[in-house]
Amino acid sequence: MSDSIIVATTQDHLDIETIQDDMVILKSGICSVVIQASAINFGLLSEEEQDATIYAYAGLLNSLSFPVQIVIKSEKKDISAYLELLVTQEKKLKDEILKERMKAYRNFIETTITEQNVLDKKFYLVVSYQIVTLSGKVEISEELLLKAKADLEPKRDHIIKQLARIGLTANQLNSQSLMKLFHSFYNSTVKGQKFTTASDYEQAIVAPNLAK
Repeated sequence: MSDSIIVATTQDHLDIETIQDDMVILKSGICSVVIQASAINFGLLSEEEQDATIYAYAGLLNSLSFPVQIVIKSEKKDISAYLELLVTQEKKLKDEILKERMKAYRNFIETTITEQNVLDKKFYLVVSYQIVTLSGKVEISEELLLKAKADLEPKRDHIIKQLARIGLTANQLNSQSLMKLFHSFYNSTVKGQKFTTASDYEQAIVAPNLAK
């Protein structure tokens, strides 16, 4: 009687097939681009500026001839990279007094962010491309990716142009940024994670032991 081997990864439970060519490809064949937009403090604008912003936003909505998802992500501010920088600078200091002051400053920043629950809000617009088939099944192929890019790129450019009219800067997330974004959705407590390529995250973390 041979031992049965179970090979499974977290990806088996996710809708995402892969992240490639700066697009999120779902198992259903839907390909999406994600645009990150800056923000403005509407309350600090004058009445005339508020009216102009509202009209520009209405113009953006009225100009759309395709579906768009708007996602607002709110999370505790990640200052891990800044804290790493402070640690590096602290190690370079030779004066013990300056070292103690740098350490005290680092502890103050970390404590303030934690206790005050400082939030970081990010704004995204998602545009998707989907092929409708009779079978309902779509093969993830190079042809699909080419069609998706040809369809999505003009829509992406249109949205970025319309956002600029409101005074917002926007850019499409690349593959690295997309991996980091979705990692943060599923691992909200992990901070400062370093990323390489999508292929590194398509392998099982724990490989089965095939030795007899």
